[in-house]
Amino acid sequence: MPKLKTKSGAKKRFKITATGKVLYAQSGKRHGMIKRTNKQIRNLRGTSVMFKSDGDKIIRFYLPNG
Repeated sequence: MPKLKTKSGAKKRFKITATGKVLYAQSGKRHGMIKRTNKQIRNLRGTSVMFKSDGDKIIRFYLPNG
């Protein structure tokens, strides 16, 4: 059997924590900041944890080697 390769786009976008959860950078902060409120911009700061079912799919299909 061939080795399972990690998707190179996924390893740039997601990080797996020690407990197996998936962290991702929140979307919506690349451009168009003028039309967003200060509260929206503040709440989109940093990273967030993906829901368990979605995170399991990311690990299974895109990051098999963790």
